[in-house]
Order: sequence, then C-alpha cells, then structure tokens
Amino acid sequence: MTTGKFITLEGIEGSGKSLQLSALEEEFTRMEVPYLVTLEPGGTRFGREVRNVLLQTRGAPREPLSELLLYLADRYQHLKEIVEPALQKGTHVVSDRYHDATVVYQGYARGIGFRLVEQLAELLNIRRPDLTLVLDIDPKVGLGRARARNSSENTEELGRFEAEDLAFHERVREGYRLLAGQEPERVVMVDGRGSPEEVFQRLWPLVRGLL
Repeated sequence: MTTGKFITLEGIEGSGKSLQLSALEEEFTRMEVPYLVTLEPGGTRFGREVRNVLLQTRGAPREPLSELLLYLADRYQHLKEIVEPALQKGTHVVSDRYHDATVVYQGYARGIGFRLVEQLAELLNIRRPDLTLVLDIDPKVGLGRARARNSSENTEELGRFEAEDLAFHERVREGYRLLAGQEPERVVMVDGRGSPEEVFQRLWPLVRGLL
C-alpha cells in the first residue's frame, strides 16, 4: 500500500489558512483521493484540552520552555493517534499548523532557539512533513484580520497570540522565511496577497505536484 503524503499549512495569524484548507478539501474530494484534514494544537481529545491551556488569553503565565513542552506533548499524541495511522493507510494528511509553527513561534519569536526545539523533536522522533506551505502576508494585515475574526466569532478568549504586539508577529514571519531558506525543498513561501482564489492558484500546483 502506498503511504499517504503529509502536507502542512503554516503562516502568521490571519494569513488565510482556513480558507485554503477548505479549498484543498474541495479539490481532494473532486479528485476522489483519500485525505484527512486536522490541526495543531487540538487534533485529538487530549490536544483539545491542551489547546485551551495554550491559547487562553487569561491563562496562567508560563515560561517559553513550558509552552514549548506543551506543544510537543500535543504533537506527539497527534502523530501517534491521528497522523501516522492515516498515512500508513495511504490517506493524505493536511494539517493546519505543525512542528514548524513551534520552531518559529517558540524557537524564534520567543527566543528559545531553533537548536533546542529541533533537539527535542529528534528525541521524540517527530516526523517531518513532505511539504510545508507558508502563506506569507504583511503582519499588520494578518493581525488585523485575526483580531477582527476573533471579535466577530466571539473567541477572543482563545486569542493569546493575537494579543501579542506587532513586533512579535514580524519575528514570526522572519522565522518562517529563515526556515524556507534552510529547507527550500520542503518549506515553500506562498504569496498570501489577493483573493482566496488567487492564493489557491499559487498553492494548488505545489500540492498537485507532490501527489
């Protein structure tokens, strides 16, 4: 049996990942290929409990390393329970965020460093995706979108990262660009400007080429 492909979508807050995931679902359905869409944090029952801890704006303060370990706990459970079994069955898996988000948000923007994050990932045998697509937009635009979305959906209580200042999100964007420079064969920056349809036209050929 052919192993499925593991694709991850990344980007700063408000980059448009949810819209592109929906478009990918429609295309996979049209092609009649087996697929699974999931997310981090929160792709498992355990993960949903961890997600509430991680994203609560009124949650208890924590050290960056404590935050990192919570994300890794969520990821390990997600891999063992959801991602790896699906891939072994030949199902393509698309995840809204994955390990690169941790490398960038905690490793780079929080100042822990890429090296420690990757050392822990190696110890846990964290699988690398086959393809990582980073939707790249101006942090001012993305942050404005994310805060407006949270307000309209009344989900501000889960907006811990949306509450960070602009400088934090600029570091996140810089971190993704550094990753793309280090692993250009896997991590691809996709211009997130324009309509959702225009962005998908840039994104889909990369996914189709992998499949």
